[in-house]
Amino acid sequence: MSLPDYITDIKDFLTDHGFPEQMEAAVILGSGLGSFGDKIENSDSIPYADIPSFPQSTVEGHSGSLIYGEIAGKPILAFSGRFHHYEGHDFAKTVLPVQLARAFNVEKLIISNAAGGINFRYRVGDLMIIDSIIKQYVMISEPAQHTWDSSFEEYAREVKQIARNLSIETHLGTYLYVKGPHYESKAEIRAFRRMGGDAVGMSTAPELIEAAKLGVKTAAISLITNAAAGVTGAKLDHAEVKEAADQKKEVFAKLVEGLIKDF
Repeated sequence: MSLPDYITDIKDFLTDHGFPEQMEAAVILGSGLGSFGDKIENSDSIPYADIPSFPQSTVEGHSGSLIYGEIAGKPILAFSGRFHHYEGHDFAKTVLPVQLARAFNVEKLIISNAAGGINFRYRVGDLMIIDSIIKQYVMISEPAQHTWDSSFEEYAREVKQIARNLSIETHLGTYLYVKGPHYESKAEIRAFRRMGGDAVGMSTAPELIEAAKLGVKTAAISLITNAAAGVTGAKLDHAEVKEAADQKKEVFAKLVEGLIKDF
């Protein structure tokens, strides 16, 4: 499948600035998880604002820079900040990191996000490997169901085993995508739970669908950074997201490093 012309232009710009032609892996870092960039060796970064045709990330907890370097001697790209539909980007732009990863011929893509826990068994700080998604909106053209959902579940099981080998506890669960930017109401969360959702968030689903279209092997991990509305009596606050991510950053980094090596 062909990529948009601006993806080729972006890659040319990056290779002119010293990026290698091919990368082993790419990582999309969710809210509060940008500290993973500190684990990248021999790294350099370029602010999104300096890259032609690149949208800007405006969400607190997203630094808005593209990092390249090495993990375990393997060249990787890390997107420290993503582009949400609720920021005013159309869905075609929200999947730009996936398309750019494909342009660099990555062998694996790792997508992360901060999500609200719907499942009563989940606790703040838990990691959930996404093995299915529920989407309420038409986002982008999608491949036939059998070409992505079955492989998606297979990848999730592989990620689960890698986490187990690293003695990292994880859940397998369903991610329910909402547009945002507002947190959901208690009534919506009750409905989402009945629908089978385990966690809810405002990203990732468009990226997963685009990765399936492009044939990119992908792992998706949610860090449960807060309990969704109605699960506890606490008021939802974005500061809670950042705090939970900071407490889990070492475990998250260990899992991502393991996936870059073994996934």
